[in-house]
Amino acid sequence: MNDSEPRDFIRKIIDEDLESGKHAEIVTRFPPEPNGYLHIGHVMSICLNFGVAAETGGRTYLRFDDTNPGKESPEYVEAIEKDVHWLGFDWGDRLTHASDYFDRLYQSAIELIEKGVAYVDSLSAEEIREYRGTLTEPGKDSPYRDRSIDENLDLFARMYAGEFADGEHLLRAKIDMASPNMNLRDPAIYRIRHIPHQNAGDKWCIYPMYDFAHGLSDAYEGITHSLCTLEFEDHRPLYDWFLDQLQPEHRPRQIEFSRLNIAYAITSKRKLNALVEEGVVSGWDDPRMPTIAGMRRRGYPPEALREFVVRAGVTKKDKLIEMGALENCVRETLGDSAPRRMAVLRPLKVVLTNYPEDQVEVMEAKNHPGNPDFGTREMPFSRELWIEQDDFMEDAPRKFFRLKPGGEVRLRFGYIIRCDEVIKNDDGDVVELRCSYDPDTRSGTGTSDRKVKGTIHWVSCKHAVDASVRLYDRLFTEANPNAVEDFHSVLNPDSLETVSARLEPSLGELAAGETVQFERLGYFCKDAVDDGAIFNRVVTLRDSWAKLEKQALQQA
Repeated sequence: MNDSEPRDFIRKIIDEDLESGKHAEIVTRFPPEPNGYLHIGHVMSICLNFGVAAETGGRTYLRFDDTNPGKESPEYVEAIEKDVHWLGFDWGDRLTHASDYFDRLYQSAIELIEKGVAYVDSLSAEEIREYRGTLTEPGKDSPYRDRSIDENLDLFARMYAGEFADGEHLLRAKIDMASPNMNLRDPAIYRIRHIPHQNAGDKWCIYPMYDFAHGLSDAYEGITHSLCTLEFEDHRPLYDWFLDQLQPEHRPRQIEFSRLNIAYAITSKRKLNALVEEGVVSGWDDPRMPTIAGMRRRGYPPEALREFVVRAGVTKKDKLIEMGALENCVRETLGDSAPRRMAVLRPLKVVLTNYPEDQVEVMEAKNHPGNPDFGTREMPFSRELWIEQDDFMEDAPRKFFRLKPGGEVRLRFGYIIRCDEVIKNDDGDVVELRCSYDPDTRSGTGTSDRKVKGTIHWVSCKHAVDASVRLYDRLFTEANPNAVEDFHSVLNPDSLETVSARLEPSLGELAAGETVQFERLGYFCKDAVDDGAIFNRVVTLRDSWAKLEKQALQQA
């Protein structure tokens, strides 16, 4: 963000804290739980936390809040590190885990017991729910709430030693069972889980709860501003309560901002995991998924995601942003950076009957129409060509300026051709066009000044690369699938179409993960996971969903 751009409310707070001398340096953290892959919502948090620190010469920690070993794995840790790096951010030597602080957290829990504000509860999980009350009714004290400090210390030490089964005891904070804020009704601090930890190994059989570990980890690292999404707003009094009780050397401040939600997508890790487990998608990196891994595999450039976050803005108001807004950022970025190539997705053969059978010409094609620095490439031209089926219409309307019986078009970087004959199969389908070319109309060197209104792309049959092209669309048919009782009911059955395409020969040399524009068709990326000539459509050239999406969001 440059100085001329308006400051969001978080940056204004940080500016004031620096100007007042409250903080000499800004220290933030991005604290993902390694229980799934990062998604578009996390992009906002990543850019915000790393961004506000970098803008002020501060530091950012990448900290894994790994307090729930039953759902965490090294796979997720590795994927998260890769995603953050790919977005363009570096944490240097500040890679940490909540589990790095398990010894300190354990001692902090003992301190709470010694102060008489934490106790070991022996109610069952069902009884704890019954005692907790509701939003309209206060809870009631556990019969174990008044255990002595010595008894609580003994029980907690035995929990640590592994004497008890999972769920047999629970360490809770002693706050207020009548509080209107449910998070303050004696929340859990530690639970028994006889599960190995992805970072700490087999050392622990009790694990701190997220709300307890998160704020203290912030304090241990000297975090100045703990930036969280709005769902943690009701947790802030608990965050502050632990800090008040334990009085760490550093006192972080929690500030909440709205989540980044996009239309026609879900960002619940539980639901995303269900899509993976049920085989609805091929994995967390399926290009239809709103995960960073999926968007990277699809071909979204990181610059586009960062720009999308800037345009979305940092606010306190929940928002559902059009998918088209993200796709426009992708188009704008790739429009300048992606070289042009020619590909035919739904091939229709054209035979130039007056072109020499064995002749092959080399056409010079621009790699980018708006930037001569991209240079040119050579494209072979021969008697038999592939064109798009949509570029021919037998019963064409008056304003159809592509190929039709008796009609003429220019082949891009090639000649003007005329359709003389239409060949059909036994079912009446058009399978071939017999055409003639005008040898005086070669692009750039033609001696004729004759012009036609239509220009289409093509690929030489004998030189074409066969490829499988995946055409992706919205994964859901509803703008807000989170509002639907069963998100499975609004899955888009047409979210993926695979076609057998023909590509110009230079595309056979494209490296995995590289993105180009297929002229007139859209932006496409060579798949970085599956072997072979497989291309993913990144985004179409125009937003065909714009009107529909706007109407759907108005109704949502």
